[in-house]
Amino acid sequence: MLGKLLLALWLALVSMLAHADINVGVILSLTGPAASLGIPEKNALTLAPKLVAGEKINLIILDDASDPTNAVTNAKKLVGVDKADVILGTTTTGAALAMIETIYEGKTPTISLASSSRVTGPMDEKRYWMFKTIQNEADMAELTADHMRRNGVKKLGFIGFSDAYGDSWADSMTKACAAAGVELVGIERYGRTDTSVTAQILKIMSLKPDAVFVAGSGTPAALPQKTMAERGFKVPVYQTYGIANNDFLRVAGKDAEGSMFAIAPFLVADQLADSHPAKKNALDLIARYESGFGAGSASIFASNAWDAWILVERAIPVALKTAKPGTPEFRKALRDAIESARETVTTQGVINMTPTDHVGYDQRARVMVKVKDGKWQLVK
Repeated sequence: MLGKLLLALWLALVSMLAHADINVGVILSLTGPAASLGIPEKNALTLAPKLVAGEKINLIILDDASDPTNAVTNAKKLVGVDKADVILGTTTTGAALAMIETIYEGKTPTISLASSSRVTGPMDEKRYWMFKTIQNEADMAELTADHMRRNGVKKLGFIGFSDAYGDSWADSMTKACAAAGVELVGIERYGRTDTSVTAQILKIMSLKPDAVFVAGSGTPAALPQKTMAERGFKVPVYQTYGIANNDFLRVAGKDAEGSMFAIAPFLVADQLADSHPAKKNALDLIARYESGFGAGSASIFASNAWDAWILVERAIPVALKTAKPGTPEFRKALRDAIESARETVTTQGVINMTPTDHVGYDQRARVMVKVKDGKWQLVK
């Protein structure tokens, strides 16, 4: 009897030693100007399974308060103290760019939830460890500029954040407009925490554009549009996918009516054709998310985080074949497995990663949407 007991204890010990928790570090903007983006990202990740391929998943969630310095501090903690096997985040472009050096030094695969193409390209030894689940601005700018061309826009005014997000969109829209034959007649900038953009809007109005493009995200993206409404400046307004949350609609109110932007199909999943590859995954996430956080609460930012999880969950069993969690070898194996994603269906489209493309989305991951009666409507 004693022998059987000792054998059982020994087998249990061997089983425990054979398994090691997988630490998933998460950095998000849960407070500050980008909180309306970071909170749904966090909510989505709380829906992730606690076990994958028999291994326990530890989510270590840190708040960067929408600040790049905090994001770097958090990244150093996850890499150096928590020994994260993979990192998800952060939310904003400036913070994501600031983290790249730390990620490279820690050789830790990271799936960013920021939008800028500069997070993953041009590919170099540092971005080798960086991935993201948001379409590049160039792809969305191309679709947006084409919509402008087809609807008679000849001259376009631009106002965007005075940070990396605004820089990326200014560059992308400049190129896209040139290709579409749309003249970009003015570029104005503002800060995420600014309370007035009257001077910038007056300058844009003086140029008499046919439409205005706002390169902002979250609730601060409402300020230029509300200012235009206050000044009686009635032209079509285009925005970026950064406005796709209910807080923007709440703050912008009736002034958001008619806004148009390019975004992933997730936002209008119920309006997609049944043949769209992402529709099922999108509707499944919406149902799960809203069962936990309330009707109408799902947003594209929850989708971004969930798609990052899809990549991680797919990569873990592959990496476990060659290495043990908590080791440099496992981190490298996870990185390689993420990069090997082929025809991976997410809530937004289909991902095909390559060594030079750490985003992997194609035209199946973008649609035009407008605000109509305070809701999102697919533009067909």
